[in-house]
Amino acid sequence: MGEEKKDTNPLQFIIKLASWILLYTSFWYFDAFYKQHPWLDRLSNGINLFLSASIIFSIGRYMIITIYNKRHEKRIVRGNFVLGINRLTVVLNTTMAVICIMIALGIDPREFVTSMTIVAMAVAVTFREYITNLLSGLFIMFSDQLSVGDRVRIGEHKGRIIDINFSSLVIQNEDDDMVMVPNNMVFTSPMVNLSSHRSTFFLVKFDLPLEIGVEVKKLEENIRALLVNHPYLTNEDELDLKIIKIGKDHIKYKIELHATSSSSKVHKQVENEVFREILKFKQNFEVDA
Repeated sequence: MGEEKKDTNPLQFIIKLASWILLYTSFWYFDAFYKQHPWLDRLSNGINLFLSASIIFSIGRYMIITIYNKRHEKRIVRGNFVLGINRLTVVLNTTMAVICIMIALGIDPREFVTSMTIVAMAVAVTFREYITNLLSGLFIMFSDQLSVGDRVRIGEHKGRIIDINFSSLVIQNEDDDMVMVPNNMVFTSPMVNLSSHRSTFFLVKFDLPLEIGVEVKKLEENIRALLVNHPYLTNEDELDLKIIKIGKDHIKYKIELHATSSSSKVHKQVENEVFREILKFKQNFEVDA
Protein backbone atom coordinates (compact mmCIF):
# COMPACT_ATOMS: atom_id res chain seq x y z
CA MET A 1 0.00 0.00 0.00
CA GLY A 2 2.86 2.37 0.78
CA GLU A 3 4.26 2.07 -2.72
CA GLU A 4 0.90 2.80 -4.33
CA LYS A 5 0.27 5.82 -2.13
CA LYS A 6 3.65 7.19 -3.11
CA ASP A 7 2.69 6.97 -6.78
CA THR A 8 -0.52 8.96 -6.26
CA ASN A 9 1.32 11.88 -4.63
CA PRO A 10 1.86 14.48 -7.40
CA LEU A 11 3.98 16.94 -5.35
CA GLN A 12 7.36 15.49 -6.34
CA PHE A 13 6.36 15.40 -10.01
CA ILE A 14 5.06 18.99 -9.89
CA ILE A 15 8.35 20.19 -8.36
CA LYS A 16 10.37 18.42 -11.06
CA LEU A 17 8.13 19.79 -13.83
CA ALA A 18 8.28 23.36 -12.47
CA SER A 19 12.08 23.15 -12.14
CA TRP A 20 12.40 21.88 -15.71
CA ILE A 21 10.19 24.72 -17.06
CA LEU A 22 12.19 27.36 -15.19
CA LEU A 23 15.52 25.91 -16.33
CA TYR A 24 14.39 25.54 -19.95
CA THR A 25 13.07 29.12 -19.94
CA SER A 26 16.42 30.38 -18.66
CA PHE A 27 18.09 28.94 -21.77
CA TRP A 28 16.09 31.40 -23.88
CA TYR A 29 16.68 34.51 -21.79
CA PHE A 30 20.21 33.89 -20.54
CA ASP A 31 21.82 32.20 -23.52
CA ALA A 32 24.68 34.71 -23.64
CA PHE A 33 25.31 34.34 -19.91
CA TYR A 34 25.60 30.56 -20.24
CA LYS A 35 28.06 30.94 -23.12
CA GLN A 36 30.24 33.19 -20.98
CA HIS A 37 30.33 30.57 -18.21
CA PRO A 38 30.99 27.14 -19.81
CA TRP A 39 30.99 25.30 -16.46
CA LEU A 40 27.52 26.65 -15.66
CA ASP A 41 26.38 25.74 -19.18
CA ARG A 42 27.52 22.13 -18.66
CA LEU A 43 25.91 21.99 -15.23
CA SER A 44 22.56 23.31 -16.49
CA ASN A 45 22.62 20.88 -19.44
CA GLY A 46 23.23 18.00 -17.06
CA ILE A 47 20.40 19.07 -14.75
CA ASN A 48 18.10 19.62 -17.75
CA LEU A 49 18.82 16.13 -19.07
CA PHE A 50 18.19 14.55 -15.67
CA LEU A 51 14.90 16.42 -15.14
CA SER A 52 13.70 15.60 -18.67
CA ALA A 53 14.45 11.90 -18.25
CA SER A 54 13.00 11.78 -14.73
CA ILE A 55 9.75 13.41 -15.89
CA ILE A 56 9.46 10.90 -18.75
CA PHE A 57 10.12 8.01 -16.33
CA SER A 58 7.47 9.34 -13.92
CA ILE A 59 4.85 9.69 -16.66
CA GLY A 60 5.68 6.24 -18.00
CA ARG A 61 5.50 4.71 -14.52
CA TYR A 62 2.15 6.36 -13.81
CA MET A 63 0.67 5.19 -17.13
CA ILE A 64 1.93 1.61 -16.73
CA ILE A 65 0.67 1.30 -13.14
CA THR A 66 -2.68 2.89 -14.04
CA ILE A 67 -3.21 0.49 -16.95
CA TYR A 68 -2.14 -2.47 -14.78
CA ASN A 69 -4.51 -1.52 -11.93
CA LYS A 70 -7.35 -0.94 -14.40
CA ARG A 71 -6.89 -4.37 -15.96
CA HIS A 72 -6.83 -6.08 -12.56
CA GLU A 73 -9.36 -3.98 -10.63
CA LYS A 74 -11.93 -6.81 -10.56
CA ARG A 75 -9.64 -9.51 -9.24
CA ILE A 76 -7.12 -9.94 -6.45
CA VAL A 77 -3.49 -9.68 -7.60
CA ARG A 78 -0.73 -11.16 -5.44
CA GLY A 79 2.13 -10.03 -7.60
CA ASN A 80 4.67 -7.29 -6.95
CA PHE A 81 4.27 -5.45 -10.24
CA VAL A 82 3.94 -1.97 -8.71
CA LEU A 83 6.88 -2.65 -6.39
CA GLY A 84 9.00 -3.79 -9.35
CA ILE A 85 8.08 -0.74 -11.46
CA ASN A 86 8.95 1.64 -8.62
CA ARG A 87 12.31 -0.03 -7.94
CA LEU A 88 13.13 -0.12 -11.67
CA THR A 89 12.35 3.60 -11.92
CA VAL A 90 14.81 4.26 -9.09
CA VAL A 91 17.51 2.38 -11.03
CA LEU A 92 16.81 4.36 -14.22
CA ASN A 93 16.86 7.68 -12.32
CA THR A 94 20.14 6.75 -10.63
CA THR A 95 21.70 5.79 -13.98
CA MET A 96 20.62 9.08 -15.52
CA ALA A 97 21.97 10.99 -12.49
CA VAL A 98 25.41 9.42 -13.02
CA ILE A 99 25.35 10.31 -16.75
CA CYS A 100 24.28 13.88 -15.98
CA ILE A 101 27.08 14.30 -13.43
CA MET A 102 29.55 13.25 -16.15
CA ILE A 103 28.08 15.83 -18.53
CA ALA A 104 28.29 18.52 -15.82
CA LEU A 105 31.98 17.67 -15.33
CA GLY A 106 32.67 17.82 -19.06
CA ILE A 107 33.09 14.04 -19.46
CA ASP A 108 31.62 12.39 -22.57
CA PRO A 109 29.65 9.36 -21.24
CA ARG A 110 30.27 7.39 -24.48
CA GLU A 111 34.03 7.86 -24.33
CA PHE A 112 33.98 7.10 -20.62
CA VAL A 113 32.12 3.81 -21.14
CA THR A 114 34.49 2.83 -23.97
CA SER A 115 37.61 3.58 -21.93
CA MET A 116 36.21 1.85 -18.85
CA THR A 117 35.19 -1.38 -20.58
CA ILE A 118 38.02 -3.44 -19.08
CA VAL A 119 37.52 -1.88 -15.67
CA ALA A 120 33.77 -2.50 -15.94
CA MET A 121 34.43 -6.20 -16.61
CA ALA A 122 36.62 -6.39 -13.51
CA VAL A 123 33.94 -4.62 -11.46
CA ALA A 124 31.29 -7.00 -12.81
CA VAL A 125 33.37 -9.99 -11.70
CA THR A 126 34.06 -8.44 -8.29
CA PHE A 127 30.41 -7.56 -7.66
CA ARG A 128 28.99 -10.64 -9.40
CA GLU A 129 27.00 -11.75 -6.36
CA TYR A 130 25.36 -8.34 -5.93
CA ILE A 131 24.54 -8.09 -9.66
CA THR A 132 22.96 -11.54 -9.71
CA ASN A 133 21.04 -10.70 -6.53
CA LEU A 134 19.79 -7.51 -8.21
CA LEU A 135 18.59 -9.44 -11.26
CA SER A 136 17.01 -12.11 -9.05
CA GLY A 137 15.25 -9.34 -7.10
CA LEU A 138 13.76 -7.97 -10.32
CA PHE A 139 12.54 -11.44 -11.33
CA ILE A 140 10.87 -11.85 -7.92
CA MET A 141 9.25 -8.40 -8.05
CA PHE A 142 7.69 -9.01 -11.45
CA SER A 143 6.56 -12.57 -10.68
CA ASP A 144 3.48 -13.71 -8.78
CA GLN A 145 5.22 -16.57 -6.97
CA LEU A 146 6.17 -14.48 -3.96
CA SER A 147 4.63 -11.36 -2.48
CA VAL A 148 5.17 -9.11 0.50
CA GLY A 149 3.18 -10.66 3.35
CA ASP A 150 3.66 -14.29 2.28
CA ARG A 151 4.95 -16.83 4.78
CA VAL A 152 7.83 -18.76 3.23
CA ARG A 153 10.50 -21.30 4.01
CA ILE A 154 13.75 -20.69 2.10
CA GLY A 155 16.47 -23.12 3.06
CA GLU A 156 16.66 -23.04 6.85
CA HIS A 157 14.85 -19.69 7.12
CA LYS A 158 11.11 -19.50 7.78
CA GLY A 159 8.92 -16.46 8.30
CA ARG A 160 6.88 -13.68 6.73
CA ILE A 161 8.23 -11.53 3.87
CA ILE A 162 8.37 -7.91 5.07
CA ASP A 163 10.12 -6.36 2.07
CA ILE A 164 11.71 -7.24 -1.27
CA ASN A 165 14.67 -5.16 -2.42
CA PHE A 166 17.43 -5.55 -4.98
CA SER A 167 19.78 -7.44 -2.67
CA SER A 168 17.58 -9.58 -0.44
CA LEU A 169 14.24 -10.65 0.92
CA VAL A 170 13.59 -9.23 4.39
CA ILE A 171 11.94 -12.01 6.41
CA GLN A 172 10.50 -11.72 9.91
CA ASN A 173 11.01 -15.13 11.49
CA GLU A 174 9.06 -16.76 14.31
CA ASP A 175 11.27 -15.05 16.91
CA ASP A 176 10.41 -11.64 15.39
CA ASP A 177 14.00 -11.26 14.14
CA MET A 178 14.59 -9.66 10.74
CA VAL A 179 16.53 -12.00 8.48
CA MET A 180 18.10 -10.79 5.23
CA VAL A 181 17.92 -13.67 2.76
CA PRO A 182 19.87 -13.08 -0.52
CA ASN A 183 17.56 -13.11 -3.54
CA ASN A 184 19.68 -15.82 -5.17
CA MET A 185 18.59 -18.30 -2.49
CA VAL A 186 15.05 -18.23 -3.91
CA PHE A 187 16.39 -19.87 -7.08
CA THR A 188 19.24 -21.95 -5.63
CA SER A 189 17.66 -23.34 -2.43
CA PRO A 190 14.43 -25.26 -1.76
CA MET A 191 11.68 -22.67 -1.35
CA VAL A 192 8.15 -23.26 -0.04
CA ASN A 193 5.41 -20.63 -0.04
CA LEU A 194 3.38 -21.44 3.06
CA SER A 195 0.63 -18.91 2.29
CA SER A 196 -2.28 -19.79 0.06
CA HIS A 197 -3.32 -16.20 0.71
CA ARG A 198 -1.07 -13.72 2.42
CA SER A 199 -3.65 -12.52 4.97
CA THR A 200 -5.16 -15.83 6.14
CA PHE A 201 -2.34 -16.29 8.64
CA PHE A 202 -2.23 -14.06 11.72
CA LEU A 203 -0.67 -13.90 15.18
CA VAL A 204 -2.16 -13.35 18.62
CA LYS A 205 0.41 -11.89 21.04
CA PHE A 206 0.03 -11.28 24.76
CA ASP A 207 1.96 -10.95 28.04
CA LEU A 208 1.61 -12.85 31.30
CA PRO A 209 3.21 -12.10 34.68
CA LEU A 210 5.97 -14.51 35.68
CA GLU A 211 3.92 -15.98 38.53
CA ILE A 212 1.12 -16.92 36.12
CA GLY A 213 3.55 -18.30 33.55
CA VAL A 214 4.10 -21.42 35.65
CA GLU A 215 0.45 -22.35 35.01
CA VAL A 216 0.54 -21.63 31.29
CA LYS A 217 -0.21 -25.27 30.38
CA LYS A 218 -3.68 -24.85 31.83
CA LEU A 219 -4.20 -21.70 29.79
CA GLU A 220 -3.02 -23.51 26.66
CA GLU A 221 -5.60 -26.25 27.25
CA ASN A 222 -8.35 -23.66 27.71
CA ILE A 223 -7.46 -21.83 24.51
CA ARG A 224 -7.19 -25.09 22.58
CA ALA A 225 -10.66 -26.09 23.79
CA LEU A 226 -11.98 -22.67 22.74
CA LEU A 227 -10.53 -22.74 19.23
CA VAL A 228 -10.87 -26.41 18.28
CA ASN A 229 -13.39 -26.74 15.46
CA HIS A 230 -13.77 -22.96 15.45
CA PRO A 231 -15.81 -21.94 12.35
CA TYR A 232 -13.36 -19.15 11.44
CA LEU A 233 -10.18 -21.24 11.73
CA THR A 234 -8.76 -23.93 9.45
CA ASN A 235 -7.04 -25.77 12.33
CA GLU A 236 -4.36 -26.91 9.89
CA ASP A 237 -1.67 -26.59 12.57
CA GLU A 238 -1.82 -27.81 16.15
CA LEU A 239 -2.30 -24.86 18.49
CA ASP A 240 0.81 -24.14 20.50
CA LEU A 241 1.76 -21.28 22.80
CA LYS A 242 5.23 -20.06 21.89
CA ILE A 243 7.43 -17.96 24.14
CA ILE A 244 8.76 -14.84 22.41
CA LYS A 245 10.69 -13.28 25.27
CA ILE A 246 11.15 -13.67 29.02
CA GLY A 247 11.45 -10.30 30.73
CA LYS A 248 12.02 -9.23 34.30
CA ASP A 249 8.36 -9.35 35.30
CA HIS A 250 6.54 -10.71 32.26
CA ILE A 251 6.69 -13.46 29.66
CA LYS A 252 5.67 -12.63 26.07
CA TYR A 253 3.72 -15.32 24.18
CA LYS A 254 2.31 -15.73 20.70
CA ILE A 255 -0.15 -18.07 18.99
CA GLU A 256 -0.05 -18.75 15.23
CA LEU A 257 -3.48 -19.16 13.64
CA HIS A 258 -4.84 -19.75 10.13
CA ALA A 259 -8.24 -18.22 9.35
CA THR A 260 -10.71 -19.36 6.74
CA SER A 261 -11.09 -15.76 5.61
CA SER A 262 -8.71 -12.91 4.85
CA SER A 263 -11.02 -10.42 6.57
CA SER A 264 -9.29 -8.42 9.31
CA LYS A 265 -12.66 -8.27 11.07
CA VAL A 266 -12.66 -12.06 11.38
CA HIS A 267 -9.07 -12.06 12.65
CA LYS A 268 -9.97 -9.42 15.24
CA GLN A 269 -12.99 -11.40 16.41
CA VAL A 270 -10.93 -14.53 17.00
CA GLU A 271 -8.24 -12.46 18.71
CA ASN A 272 -10.81 -10.93 21.06
CA GLU A 273 -12.13 -14.37 21.97
CA VAL A 274 -8.62 -15.48 22.88
CA PHE A 275 -8.04 -12.33 24.95
CA ARG A 276 -11.27 -12.90 26.87
CA GLU A 277 -10.13 -16.42 27.69
CA ILE A 278 -6.76 -15.05 28.88
CA LEU A 279 -8.48 -12.46 31.12
CA LYS A 280 -10.73 -15.16 32.58
CA PHE A 281 -7.68 -17.32 33.28
CA LYS A 282 -5.88 -14.43 35.01
CA GLN A 283 -8.91 -13.64 37.16
CA ASN A 284 -9.29 -17.27 38.24
CA PHE A 285 -5.59 -17.45 39.06
CA GLU A 286 -5.78 -14.32 41.21
CA VAL A 287 -8.86 -15.64 43.05
CA ASP A 288 -7.16 -18.99 43.75
CA ALA A 289 -4.03 -17.21 44.88
